Amino acid sequence: MKYLLVIDMQNDFVDGALGTEEAQAIVPYVREKIKQRRKEGYRVIFTRDTHFDNYKETQEGKKLPVPHCIHKTDGWQIVDGLTQPNDEIINKFSFGYYDWPRELKNIDEIELIGLCTDICVVSNALVLKTNFPEVPIKVDPKACAGVTPDSHKAALLTMKMCQIEVEE
Repeated sequence: MKYLLVIDMQNDFVDGALGTEEAQAIVPYVREKIKQRRKEGYRVIFTRDTHFDNYKETQEGKKLPVPHCIHKTDGWQIVDGLTQPNDEIINKFSFGYYDWPRELKNIDEIELIGLCTDICVVSNALVLKTNFPEVPIKVDPKACAGVTPDSHKAALLTMKMCQIEVEE
């Protein structure tokens, strides 16, 4: 089974509280990538960064005091046009989702796309590589955006160093 994991393509990371021009720019490509992978038979799973009203009291909230992806707000929702009604969506409560071994079975390949390259994409890629060291794990940098262009590049380099395939 081949998987496409769409990491945190949420309104707050695109044009909301933590949105960037780079994130906005990748949306059409991400939409096409998802469409193509569906045609190729990939199982598509979305993650959704999830925080609550007490966000500013959390460790993350103290270090990044910008409330974002608050449960059931518009900013928490995945960008329009990416999901289909029966898609799998995992609410995650930290940068990396720790329970991938329960979610993924009979894995031939895992591809990650989404936001932010330098926080949640790299975190999930490393968790996956740790749990599935012999599975090819890929990242499409054209379907990712970081907090800044420089931190995006740094995360891609980190993933390459950890034997994650970064498409050229």
